[in-house]
Amino acid sequence: MKNQISEILYKEAIRFLPGGVNSPVRAFGSVGRTPVFIEKAKGSKIYDADGNEYIDYVCSWGPAILGHAQEAVIAEVNKAVRDGLTFGAPTKKEVILAELISQIMPSMEMVRLVSSGTEAVMSAIRTARGFTKKDMIIKFRGCYHGHSDGLLVKAGSGALTQAVPDSAGVPKSYTENTLIAEYNDKSSVQQLFEEYKGKIAAVIVEPVAANMGVVLPEEDFLPFLRNITNENGSLLIFDEVITGFRLGIGGAQEYYKIKPDLTTLGKIVGGGMPIGAYGGRKDIMQMVSPLGPVYQAGTLSGNPVATAAGIKTLEILYENPGLYTEMQLKAIQLADAFAERSKDKKEPIQVNQIGSLICAFFTDYKVKDYNSAVTSDTVKYADYFGKMMDKGIYIAPSQFEAMFVSAAHTEEDIRRTCQVIKDI
Repeated sequence: MKNQISEILYKEAIRFLPGGVNSPVRAFGSVGRTPVFIEKAKGSKIYDADGNEYIDYVCSWGPAILGHAQEAVIAEVNKAVRDGLTFGAPTKKEVILAELISQIMPSMEMVRLVSSGTEAVMSAIRTARGFTKKDMIIKFRGCYHGHSDGLLVKAGSGALTQAVPDSAGVPKSYTENTLIAEYNDKSSVQQLFEEYKGKIAAVIVEPVAANMGVVLPEEDFLPFLRNITNENGSLLIFDEVITGFRLGIGGAQEYYKIKPDLTTLGKIVGGGMPIGAYGGRKDIMQMVSPLGPVYQAGTLSGNPVATAAGIKTLEILYENPGLYTEMQLKAIQLADAFAERSKDKKEPIQVNQIGSLICAFFTDYKVKDYNSAVTSDTVKYADYFGKMMDKGIYIAPSQFEAMFVSAAHTEEDIRRTCQVIKDI
């Protein structure tokens, strides 16, 4: 494939944008390539500035669950745009969207709309601290919750430790109340609750970890988190920015039958428009300003264009539950193709798949946590990525991200993708 125009655009971009991009993973740094610049998308396909067509399994990192430029969603956006982009005042659409979210996810008895997943998580953490009057938060190594200072952390030299900043510019004091546990390791959580007894406001977790690849919770892990937080007067926060409306209309909490105290959602709430939401038990959410003392605000929160897209997207998903069965079956076909490739080429590949999420790790080890995820051979992944791109298959330019199947992927898309997976 020719990428002449993309290369020119990238050279121009690096003059004005750090690294030539507005989000780091777009730079293709870990796969040793120049990023392609996308001009348009429709259905399951995206098209770059050089006119190349790709079957898209990034789906804007998840929210394009109905496919790109879904006609009914675009029609609602166009109507909303004609009436104005933003008012900084209440609208009927934000009430409808909040009610729809609450109906789909009953644990979210009260909802606050924001403008991104990062903002949703940051606000949910603040709300948990305000409600419990405790300061400490437990997160899991390898789980990503946006780039707010207090959560942009990594584990230190020990397996269990207070967090140290994972970015320059984040003072250590900002992360001193963030504790790190190991995903799928109940003892690591238990130890922190014993060591910091009475001080932990909340445990925040991706119920299916989707930012170290796709890593599924072991059968008793999420119930354990629900029980230990209840026992210690702490809150359980599900970060469903990735899993929300992906594992089923009710997200991971419906799939695993676990009711969190707070939930955070991201751009899928708006069908890909910039939006997010957090919500939960009414007594907790009543702590949020203007009802309570936990301050949070945003001029563009619940704006009429994003809410229009969100309402239509969620209505389509809610009214067509069969879409989830179809997407899951397509994801299973992809997983089977990786397994066949591994067997035929005698190449170590571990595939994790749930619902419409899938990830192939180039490792012999079963991937169940951060330590096993990072055994994947990223050099092999980079080679695989490049060959997929050259064959017109667009996947994440990082080993530690998910492949997303959308309702717009056709049987022909899946058949072709499976063939490429097995042949390259």
